[in-house]
Amino acid sequence: MMWMVVRDAILALAVAPYIYYLIAILAAERFFRAESVGSRRPASDFTPPVSILKPIHGLDRETYENYASFCSQEYAEFEILFCVGNERDPAVSVIEKLIADFPQRSIRLLIGSEPLGASDKVNKLCRMVREARHDIVIVSDSDVRVEPGFLRAVVRPFSDPKVGGVTCLYRGLTDGGFAADLEALGNTADFAPGVLVARYLGGLDFMLGAVMATTKKHLTEIGGFESLADYFCDDYELGNRIASRGYRVELSRFPVDIVYPRETIGDAFRHQLRWNLSIRFSRPWGHLGLIFSQGLPWAVLAAVVAPSRLLAVCYLAGYYGCRSWLAVVVGVKGMKDRLVLRKIWMLVPRDAVAFIVWFASFFPQRIHWRDRQFRVRDKRLVPISPRHSL
Repeated sequence: MMWMVVRDAILALAVAPYIYYLIAILAAERFFRAESVGSRRPASDFTPPVSILKPIHGLDRETYENYASFCSQEYAEFEILFCVGNERDPAVSVIEKLIADFPQRSIRLLIGSEPLGASDKVNKLCRMVREARHDIVIVSDSDVRVEPGFLRAVVRPFSDPKVGGVTCLYRGLTDGGFAADLEALGNTADFAPGVLVARYLGGLDFMLGAVMATTKKHLTEIGGFESLADYFCDDYELGNRIASRGYRVELSRFPVDIVYPRETIGDAFRHQLRWNLSIRFSRPWGHLGLIFSQGLPWAVLAAVVAPSRLLAVCYLAGYYGCRSWLAVVVGVKGMKDRLVLRKIWMLVPRDAVAFIVWFASFFPQRIHWRDRQFRVRDKRLVPISPRHSL
């Protein structure tokens, strides 16, 4: 009798991911239907000047092409500020070439930043915001690549004074390696649906680190980037603090690309683990609830305990069918991610790795960020000195 109760409970809980998939599909259909993603160059008379801020640490894959995509924007007036830690950073020569190749653009290279907190990225942002000439500022990671209509699309929501921030979904550009493909597939087939569900169920109260747009006015109201200099999840904190003041955080329908490096399975695992940890530390209940968005482990468990072979097959087939449908709606139809169609067979191994990473994120972890190690305490980064890292 007890076994039957446990079995029925497992079979009932295993339905939860299917419900999540259907909600995510509905959220994606409504989001992308509102304005076709194929319309990459939205017409708008609202084109105030913009400052693009790019904190830099070393080189990424195809660094020059990534930076150059921002210089090719179809936008009247904008500047790009790069900030590196010191003049020995290998990105300096790339930025200098960029300045020479795009003399019509306002591009400035800043060397060094005041160590206000543990986050080197935020320290650099503090300096760049002070030196930025324009009120609207767009923070973008160094491995981001954009299409020519990016600025118009991201700036347009600020025509509404109730909007305090804008952020973007992102796709992955890889070198074709298995590990990079596995991680990039998760952007559009896993991460983006979660963001769309959050927006659908109550709106966004966070931003995504690849692109974060706001204004100096809103930054001043929350204490500037200086107030975020020790935080592990500066993107979450920025969006959350803006939203808590009554402003909307908008999700742009203009996705950007992340250029993934050549990486091993270990590299991809560590990167995904850090992403899971960011959710765990910023939204612990949301992180715990991710178990009900993971159909593979539930489908396998349900198939194992199912009282009949037919029911077992139904759970497994239902998982793969709903999972593939979600990936197509979000990745192919919505975000125009060509990787999804080519690699849709990788959904199962991707989901298997995602579950392992999620489970591992509950255990004490050191954060490996660039060439430094940290612990997280009260959402803040605590550097680990070399003598304590042995």
